[in-house]
Amino acid sequence: MKIATYNVNGIRARLPLLLRWLEEESPDIVCLQELKAPQELFPVDALRDAGYGAVWHGQKSWNGVAILGKGCEPVERRRTLAGDPDDVQSRYLEAEVRGIVIGCLYLPNGNPAPGPKFDYKLRWMQRLATHARDLLDAGLPAVLAGDFNVIPTELDVYAPERWVDDALFRPEVRAAYRDLLAQGWTDTLRTLHPDQHIYTFWKYLRNAFARDAGLRIRPHSPEPRRSATSSISRRGSGGARLGTHQRSRADLGHARRCVAGLAQEVKPPGSTRHDQ
Repeated sequence: MKIATYNVNGIRARLPLLLRWLEEESPDIVCLQELKAPQELFPVDALRDAGYGAVWHGQKSWNGVAILGKGCEPVERRRTLAGDPDDVQSRYLEAEVRGIVIGCLYLPNGNPAPGPKFDYKLRWMQRLATHARDLLDAGLPAVLAGDFNVIPTELDVYAPERWVDDALFRPEVRAAYRDLLAQGWTDTLRTLHPDQHIYTFWKYLRNAFARDAGLRIRPHSPEPRRSATSSISRRGSGGARLGTHQRSRADLGHARRCVAGLAQEVKPPGSTRHDQ
């Protein structure tokens, strides 16, 4: 099973590239972030014509998340995290797709730090951790996928000394991310590629993309029990760039818990278990 996550940074502007990629790569499940479109302007018809059912949580100009299922309609479970009834930002969406609970998230950036935005980020991460624990306690097959806006370690960023005061790299944020993993989730991209410099975001400045001077803020999908691969798509069809955010993908056989890669017991229908 192929699960992909992509910060589309404006779904209407990048819809042609998204549709082309869906046709070429044919992922089973897709999590999208930063739709930057209100609920009524989400391109549901174009996606259904491409063979994908969808649920989405839109917001004008900012945020927005969506979950796509190839050949099926995702069944929505929730579209917010508990713990803050005044939070109106469209950052979390959860649905069941092919028997798996998919949590698509767009975690707050938090800059400038310290400050109110950073405080909101830490509170949001605590709310996510509480819900993630509930998913594990329920014993549900689950995946959390999306844009975490966290640089987990120095290995995950080019020139880490330049990011020490950034909200993506501050000690409080990295500690909260480690606490999430400690629940029993797995950063699959790092599990499968423990020593590689793998990035999912590049700034536009100083030719960062061509120099591969980026950072990894999207860990991706479940810990393998049978088979899995994980990769980053840096280019679109015909060499077209996909923007500074790139897509992270995991191909899963039998998997367990994953965070964006974080997963619990994930077993595709009809598969048999082979522990390795």
